[in-house]
Amino acid sequence: MNEQRFNGRVALVTGGSSGIGAAVARRLLEEGARVASLDLAEHAPEGVLGIAGDVSSSADVEAAVARVTSEFGPVDVLVCSAGIAGASLRTVDVNDDEWRRVFAINSDGVFFCNRAVVGGMAGRGYGRIVNVASIAGKEGNPMAAAYSASKASVIGLTKAIGKDLAGTGVLVNAIAPAVIETPILDGISEEHIRYMLERIPMGRLGSVEEVAALVCWLASEECSFSTGATYDISGGRAVY
Repeated sequence: MNEQRFNGRVALVTGGSSGIGAAVARRLLEEGARVASLDLAEHAPEGVLGIAGDVSSSADVEAAVARVTSEFGPVDVLVCSAGIAGASLRTVDVNDDEWRRVFAINSDGVFFCNRAVVGGMAGRGYGRIVNVASIAGKEGNPMAAAYSASKASVIGLTKAIGKDLAGTGVLVNAIAPAVIETPILDGISEEHIRYMLERIPMGRLGSVEEVAALVCWLASEECSFSTGATYDISGGRAVY
């Protein structure tokens, strides 16, 4: 761990109260950043500014960015980790409300957050954005049409924004985790979890600390010639 890597940087992490988001927020803080979390609850890791808000509300996102800017300074690093799995349902059983609920958080939320910071980052000539997608966005999972499609949209969005901003000093990348040991698993059926685990050659769940290590490299100045890319962290399930 490089304790100096984020000295002087301001980071905003969505979904920072638990799971991958909390692990990322803690590591950014440990490596010198001033860190804020945007989540439904104000609860956040010790030392992290907790902001209550809903990423599916563009007004909440804009307000959060304004507060971070006021209290810490302009956002240098954005990590979009807020997300939901949605219900484990066959496609014919996914109703309109469930489809829109999953997309509102997983897809709209990422777009709103990216849009809220990219103008300022580009104007200052520096920024790092990491969007948390999923292996389901590459391969699709059964019983998860809404989740898989919403995460595929995160991958496409990341490619587009990365290309939009290429040459500005702002790099935008995504990660595609396989099943990681987080609270999001609480809402998924055992059958669904077993399906995902059986497809991981390493034969285990990933840890949030392993994901945070990759995210923080992508969020740092060490990442300097990659944008619009999606990085695998799936224990070998997808190797592209």
